[in-house]
Amino acid sequence: MPVAVSAVRAVLGWSAGPGVPDVDASALLLTGSGRVGSDGDFVFYNQPQHASGAVRHLGKQARSDSLDIHLDALGWDIERVALCASADGGTFGQVPGLHLRLFDAASGVELARFDMEAGTETAYVSGELYRRGGGWKFRAVGQGYASGLAGLARDFGISVDEEPPAAAPAPTHARISPPSAPCAPDVSPPSTVRSVAGQGESSVRLTKGEEDLPVDMRKRLSLRKQQVAVSLSKHGLTKLTARVILVLDASGSMSGLYTRGTVAGVTERMAAVAAQLDDDGEMQAWTFASNPARLPDLVVGDLPEWLRLHVRVGQLSLFGRKRPPKGLLPGQVDMRAVGIQNEEQKAIAEVRAFVRDHPVPDPTLVLFFSDGGVYRNDEIERELRAAVEEPVFWQFIGLGRSQYGVLERFDTLPGRRVDNVGFFAVDDIEKVSDPDLYDRLLTEFPTWLRAARQAGILH
Repeated sequence: MPVAVSAVRAVLGWSAGPGVPDVDASALLLTGSGRVGSDGDFVFYNQPQHASGAVRHLGKQARSDSLDIHLDALGWDIERVALCASADGGTFGQVPGLHLRLFDAASGVELARFDMEAGTETAYVSGELYRRGGGWKFRAVGQGYASGLAGLARDFGISVDEEPPAAAPAPTHARISPPSAPCAPDVSPPSTVRSVAGQGESSVRLTKGEEDLPVDMRKRLSLRKQQVAVSLSKHGLTKLTARVILVLDASGSMSGLYTRGTVAGVTERMAAVAAQLDDDGEMQAWTFASNPARLPDLVVGDLPEWLRLHVRVGQLSLFGRKRPPKGLLPGQVDMRAVGIQNEEQKAIAEVRAFVRDHPVPDPTLVLFFSDGGVYRNDEIERELRAAVEEPVFWQFIGLGRSQYGVLERFDTLPGRRVDNVGFFAVDDIEKVSDPDLYDRLLTEFPTWLRAARQAGILH
């Protein structure tokens, strides 16, 4: 049937009865290929709003669950919106009176009703909205899945982490270890490194605990510290000390980067920045998605164990919200509490509060990694504008997706005494060499240092 309104409300309903499982509504935003463009195109209880704001999960009433879909706000790459349902703790055969109702979101007028029957299915595509001839239409589908919401989502291209067996040990290095680097000569790190730009010598710091690292990791760290020193010496910063803070995006669309070891590799490379800039070689760290969570401080000597325990999706299970956390060790974060949405402003606010509560004489460099999907533009801008008078430079690094929003255009925003934000994005950070990465990472920081000193923000 044609849908001639700009926004609809899809209401999944059912009747009361003994032993009725918990029922949830969800939506999948699909491209012309019939699959999602990214994990962010799945709207459900753990990710209740699409980055565009076009689709929202409104939450559950007594015997209904609703979604709002603003058809005019959907990108042109979205050709279908599948309206889905899942049953937790039973099958849809145990759900009496299952039906889907479609309303005009503005007037509340009912546009359609579809009554459904099911058997052993635990997930359902009840109907879909789709583009046709420049407008939108709705059709009833009624296709069931016995593999649950995870199976349905997987069929449409969502990354779903497999649940480990109950007795499985914690994740090992094999899951998250970064790509191996070429071996360096087995020699002690040099005390100085000559700048390739011919701008003098830059001291390479030796960090406590570095000698305890595995040989290959120690070699990589030594070479990377040299590269950090070279990048700084190009700006005349041969003796700079700074506090370094790491922030890692853990939203749903990042799952592939964790699984492939990309995030672990990034973290190891950032540890070299902290080891070179920070007197104690320690780095404070946060992870974030719907909510931020502080991770234990990264101490260079504990790098292998820190990567194993903390750079991972952890207990995040998109489809297991009712299961208790399993296998968490002291200091680990239950990632289900972190969620999977993009709420950068919350992480920014928490890091700002930490810096205020823990002042140091040196400037602070925040290395903030995200794969995009930014949609809280106004809130992020307010936080970063408020942070202008603070001794902090925010370096944002995009990991290959799009929709970086205000982060991408912050350099052009007027009305700030100093430019306290840098941004760059790379399609595949694993293919970026260490010299290139550190040069890009440390290009705007020195400019901010000079401006912040002139403005009296730094002393």
